[in-house]
Amino acid sequence: MSKVLILDFGSQFTQLITRRIRELNVYSEIHPFTYPIEKIKADSQIGAIIFSGGPNSIYEAGSPDVDPEIFELGIPVLGICYGLQLMGSKLGGTVEGSNKREYGRTELSIPVANKLFDFENSVSHFNVWMSHGDHLTQLPDGFEVIGSTDNCPIAAIANTAKNFYGIQFHPEVAHTQNGSHIISNFLFKIAGLEPDWTSKSFIEHEVEKIQMQVGSDKVLCGLSGGVDSAVTAVLIHKAIGDQLHCMFVDHGLLRTGEREQVEKLFRDSFKINLTVVDASKIFLDRLNGVTEPEQKRKIIGNTFIEIFETESKKIGEFKFLAQGTLYPDVVESISFNGGPSHTIKSHHNVGGLPEKMNFKLVEPLRELFKDEVRKVGRGLGMPEQMINRHPFPGPGLAIRIISDVTNEKLETLRQADQIFIEELKNTFPDKVEGKWVTEKSLYDQTWQAFCVLTPVQSVGVMGDGRTYENLLGIRAVTATDGMTADWAHLPYEFLAQVSNRIINEVKGVNRVVYDISSKPPATIEWE
Repeated sequence: MSKVLILDFGSQFTQLITRRIRELNVYSEIHPFTYPIEKIKADSQIGAIIFSGGPNSIYEAGSPDVDPEIFELGIPVLGICYGLQLMGSKLGGTVEGSNKREYGRTELSIPVANKLFDFENSVSHFNVWMSHGDHLTQLPDGFEVIGSTDNCPIAAIANTAKNFYGIQFHPEVAHTQNGSHIISNFLFKIAGLEPDWTSKSFIEHEVEKIQMQVGSDKVLCGLSGGVDSAVTAVLIHKAIGDQLHCMFVDHGLLRTGEREQVEKLFRDSFKINLTVVDASKIFLDRLNGVTEPEQKRKIIGNTFIEIFETESKKIGEFKFLAQGTLYPDVVESISFNGGPSHTIKSHHNVGGLPEKMNFKLVEPLRELFKDEVRKVGRGLGMPEQMINRHPFPGPGLAIRIISDVTNEKLETLRQADQIFIEELKNTFPDKVEGKWVTEKSLYDQTWQAFCVLTPVQSVGVMGDGRTYENLLGIRAVTATDGMTADWAHLPYEFLAQVSNRIINEVKGVNRVVYDISSKPPATIEWE
């Protein structure tokens, strides 16, 4: 299987590049621009290299750079924005600052026929998305201009003899016309790669890889009830069978029926060894009176580690720990620009366990995005109910109660949340409004949806009586992988139905509001 190596120079769009490539069934990996040339030379699977964009100027002191030997490996290279400038400069061209910067949509003209812009419908110009101040003013030897704009005469270049291409615009963003086609042309017509990255090939490869890694040893997997850990467990079970043992810790912060769903799926459907631990009282005792979000997360995380460690020893000896780590977790843990990474919030995965318990990790999904995980789940024969389940945070409902956590508040939130999710699953748009698809429920067309219980109380009237009860927020977002998200434009009639049901059926709530904040600047969760 061939793969594309993406060297990241700090662009905000780098993850979009790898997504566009994978959508074409080609495997790709992101690495920092400091990725050693020795590793590139030693990896025979690398069939193409892409330089991402970046915010720097190449002539600034300390700006991101590459080893010039990369151009001597015989591997096709595509430079995007900063990547074009870097490649042009390294190979003998000249880059200068421009008096007229280009940001946003710009028309690109194509002066000559070329493989990169070889479309089914021949076009001489199309709109692209620019974001640059510097530009190439003198071509390196062996290159020709294959694209230009009014403000950037050298907007796309090619050295067809060496399969080096550079474009000043961003093909990975939706605003660029023919963007996916440009990437496709580079992968297939220029680099000669094969579209062999599929869920079936992934499963076959990972099963073999897990068997080689684990051998005859045992693997312990902590289940959360979410799709990531579920697919991880089923995939590992396919590889090693009863050598896998799963543990589900009920921390008392789950939604209605979640524990029962996990037990039914893993014990009954997949016959996987499963231990369920009811630790709800311990968690709630330790959360008593705590209101600060980060403190909640740390208490839950530390308590989980403690219980997981204690209970696992009762089951037996394990050499490996399985985790449902995904590719965004891996990418976000690396600061590609060499600076310190900021802690936005504590991670909800089982951090600390491998170090504390001397485990070796098995992370079969660490190369995948969320939608790719769902495809693998379908390939493993998992039910749609589990595969399409919305993400649920490790700390559970504790971070959806914007105050201290009590049994009474948890029950209120569970009831409201059950109504919201139930209505989403039972509602199919009767007409296409915007992007809604009539054949799918609103639940299936949203990435994540949930309720938030706030400490805000407001005046209301219920029946003939005056009330002073809690405000409940509801949130639903659309997204592809959760890195960015837009609020779901749910039909007004639906929102009215949900609000009426919650206010009438859930004691303690007399006002419902809908969150219309996007990520960024907001996050998906409130805490």
